[in-house]
Amino acid sequence: MNERLRPWLHNSITVLAWRLLIVYALLFLLRVIFYLLNTDTLGPMTRAEVPALVRGSLLFDTAGVCYCYCLFTVLSLLPLRARGRQWYRRLLFWTWLVPGIVIVLTNLADTVYFHYAKKRVTVDELHFADNDNTGHILWKAAGENWYLVLIAIVLVWGMVRLYRLVKPAPVRIRSGWAFVLTGSLMTLVSAVLLVGGMRGGLSHAIRPIAMSNAAQYALSPAKASVVLSNPFCILRTISNKKISYVRYFPDERELAARFSPCRYPAADSLRHDRFGTQRGKNILIFVLESFSYEHSAYLNPELYKGEASYTPFLDSLMREGYLFRRGYANGRKSIDALPSVLSSIPSFKTPFVVTPQSLGETRGLGRLLGEEGYSTWFFNGSENKSMGFVAYAKLSGVENARTREDYEAKMGRRDYDGYWGIWDGPFMQYMARELDTVPKPFFATIFTLSSHHPFVVPEGYENMLPEGRTKVQRPVAYTDRSLRDFFDYARRQPWYENTLFVFTADHVSSEVYGDESKAPTGNSHIIFFLYTPDGSLRGDDPHVAQQIDLMPTLLGLTGYDKPYFAYGQDIFEIRADSARVSERAFAINYLNESFQWITDSTAMFFDEHEVTHLFDLERDPLERHNLIEQGAEPDTAQVERMKALLQTYYERLEKSDFVVR
Repeated sequence: MNERLRPWLHNSITVLAWRLLIVYALLFLLRVIFYLLNTDTLGPMTRAEVPALVRGSLLFDTAGVCYCYCLFTVLSLLPLRARGRQWYRRLLFWTWLVPGIVIVLTNLADTVYFHYAKKRVTVDELHFADNDNTGHILWKAAGENWYLVLIAIVLVWGMVRLYRLVKPAPVRIRSGWAFVLTGSLMTLVSAVLLVGGMRGGLSHAIRPIAMSNAAQYALSPAKASVVLSNPFCILRTISNKKISYVRYFPDERELAARFSPCRYPAADSLRHDRFGTQRGKNILIFVLESFSYEHSAYLNPELYKGEASYTPFLDSLMREGYLFRRGYANGRKSIDALPSVLSSIPSFKTPFVVTPQSLGETRGLGRLLGEEGYSTWFFNGSENKSMGFVAYAKLSGVENARTREDYEAKMGRRDYDGYWGIWDGPFMQYMARELDTVPKPFFATIFTLSSHHPFVVPEGYENMLPEGRTKVQRPVAYTDRSLRDFFDYARRQPWYENTLFVFTADHVSSEVYGDESKAPTGNSHIIFFLYTPDGSLRGDDPHVAQQIDLMPTLLGLTGYDKPYFAYGQDIFEIRADSARVSERAFAINYLNESFQWITDSTAMFFDEHEVTHLFDLERDPLERHNLIEQGAEPDTAQVERMKALLQTYYERLEKSDFVVR
C-alpha cells in the first residue's frame, strides 16, 4: 500500500470504530436501564442466562447500528478531500448525533411503555400517535418519569463529549488514483458489512433477523425483550403491511381438517343443553380496562388471605353467574380486544384493527344479531375517534355509538377525567338511561376507561377506596363501585331481568402484583364471566377459555343457527364433550415475539418454526422450568392444531376474507 495512504486509512477506520463503539456502549447502558426498571416483569437474571443474552444483544445492536449509522459510516470513509473542511465535519457530527438521540429517546420510551404493554415499541404504536390526547399523555408520562428525562439529557451530553474526544489526527494527502481507489474499495467493503449487519449475517442461508429471533437467546419468553432494542423494532416493523407466513399444510383439505374458522351451528353435533336458552334476551358486554384476574380476592384467596377485594361487586356476581376461572385475553393492548370480543378475530404480531385488511367485510356480533332483530350499540366515554374503537365497532356491524361527545352534549363537561374521557361512574349511569329508551332486544358493549394509566380517580374518592398494592387497583375499585351503582339503577328497570351480562377484561393490567401474574401465561389471565339475573347460567368452569370464544358462545346461547366465521369456539359446545374438553379447550395469543398456546395442562411458545418453550402449568404455574430443555416433546396434535390456526389466520388476513362463503 502507498505509504502516504496508510496513515489516512488507519486514521479513518480507527476514528469510525471508536465512534461506533460509543453507540454500542450507549445501547448497553440503555439495556441495563430497561432491565432494572422492568425487573418485576422480566424476572431475575441468572448467571447462566447472561452469555446468550449478550450474544443476542450484540447481534440486534449491530443490526440497529447498521440501520442508523449507514450514512455516517459511508460519509466517514468516502475518499473526499472535503472531509477536512469544517462544514463536512459538522455534517459528520450531526449524522452521528441525531440517530443517537433517537436511540436514547426510543429506548427510554420503551422502558416506560414495556411496563404497560409488555412489548417493545413498534411501528404499530405510531398509528395512534395523532390522538388528540397524545401530547397530554406524553407530558404526563414525562412528569411521572422525570428521572428518565434527566438520564436522557445526561446520555446525550455524554455522547457529545465522547465524540469530541475522538478526533482524527491531521493527515495531509494528495488526491490521486490511489487515494480514490483505496477509499472507494473501503467504502464498498463497509457497504457489504453494513448489509450483513442489518441481515444478521452474510450467508445466503441466513434470512434477515426479525424481532422473533430474540427468543433464541432467552431462557424465558419475557427475556426476549431484553435482547431487543429500538429503533431496530420500529424499523423492522415498518413493512408490517406485507403479510408473510409459513404454509405448514399445502393441502387445503388437510389444513381444514385440523382447523377451520367456518362454523355451522345448525349441525346436530353442535347442539348442547344450553343452546338457545338465552334466546331473545338483551346482551350487554362490559369490556373492563385492565381487569386482571389477580384484582379479585374471591379468585385469589391465597394471594390476599382475608384482605378486602378490589372487585367486591364483581365478586358477588361471579358467585351467582357462570365463571371462567381460566379466561385469557387474546391480545396485549386495548385495541386488540374489540376484534376478539365482537368478531372472534385475534390480534397477533400486528393489531388487527391497524391492518388494511380489517376494512374488509366482517360479520361480527353486531351484524349477526342485528339481522336477528337486535338494536346494536357501542358505548365508550372517550372521544369518537379515540383508538379507533367506534370505527371498529361499526365495522363489526354495530349501528349506534355513544361517546364523550354525546355525553357532554347532554350532561355537560364537568365529568371529563382530564386524560381519556368521562369517568366510568357517570358514563355508566348515562348508558343505563340510554338503554331504557333503545328498542329491545338490544345488543350493547361498553368499553370502560377509568382504570387506565395515569391511574387516577375522581376527586373525593381517594379516601373512599382502598389504596391498592399496585397503582391500578384503586381505579379498579372505582370502576367496580361504578358497576355496583349501574346495577343498583338497572335492577329497577324492566329490561334488567331479561338481560345476559358479559364481563371480560381487555387485557391484563400493566401493574401486576402476584408471582403468577408475572409469569407469561398469568400475564394474560383476566376476569371473565357471564351473569344472568334469573340464574339460568351458573357454574364454576375450570377449563381454558378466551375472548375469541365469546362470539360463538353468545350466538349459541341465543340459538343462532346460521353459518358464521369465528376463530373461537362455542364454550358450551366444547364443555358438552366431557371426555375431550381438556383436549379441545385452548387459548392463543402473541407474547414476546412468540405465539403462546395454552391448554388445561400446558403452555407452549412457538416462534413460527419450532416450539421453544414448554411448561407444565399444573406442576410449574410460575413457568420457571422449560421442559424442552429437559428433552420433553410437545403434544403433536396440539402443535399441528396451532399451526393450522396460524396458517388459516394469515391466509384469511392476506385475502381479507372473514366470512363463510
